Amino acid sequence: MNIVLMGLPGAGKGTQASHIVDAFHIPHISTGDMFRAAVKNETKLGLEAKSFMDQGQLVPDHVTNGIVRERLSEDDCEKGFLLDGFPRTVPQAEALDKLTLDLERTLDMVIYIEVKEEELIKRLTGRRICQECGAAYHVIFAPPKVADQCDRCDGKLYQREDDKRETVSKRLKVNLDQTEKLLAYYEQKGILKRIDGEQSIETVSERILSLLRGLGV
Repeated sequence: MNIVLMGLPGAGKGTQASHIVDAFHIPHISTGDMFRAAVKNETKLGLEAKSFMDQGQLVPDHVTNGIVRERLSEDDCEKGFLLDGFPRTVPQAEALDKLTLDLERTLDMVIYIEVKEEELIKRLTGRRICQECGAAYHVIFAPPKVADQCDRCDGKLYQREDDKRETVSKRLKVNLDQTEKLLAYYEQKGILKRIDGEQSIETVSERILSLLRGLGV
């Protein structure tokens, strides 16, 4: 079972990925984890990626694609994988098609957790951090007992710059522009499944697991 899991920041990909891994015992492969492992192991591609990251530059596709190829060739991916964070662009999707063909695999399904922009903004801007101990809260989903005060140390809570509405809106717009092209690519291939991510976590999970069980892989 070879799957790509997609969703904008705040859509709940991390939670659903853990449910998929628990149900089907396949590795959850995120772009960040792959990069960190390649850099730590000082592979040729890992060192090349590090040289770009150290300069604050985007890692070029040929390096990213190579690192993905190395990871999907490992033994634990023999029975399948869950890709998260790759592909991000249509050229990367085309590279993944070639890669899976070379490995004699088939991409079985692309799952997109769909959440409206305003709901994503609500989720992403609600985070608050304690200035003293770093504890994290959410004004809606995990509020402190006393507003703007940490339950652990009574420290003052603040909102990070990255979590402010203007920053979040810009980040979502950049992600959405790329995502829409990618969704069209997989829609044309007939393997895209859209899931309403505004339902309860349990309902979203049940829907995803039901789709995957239907693959019969």
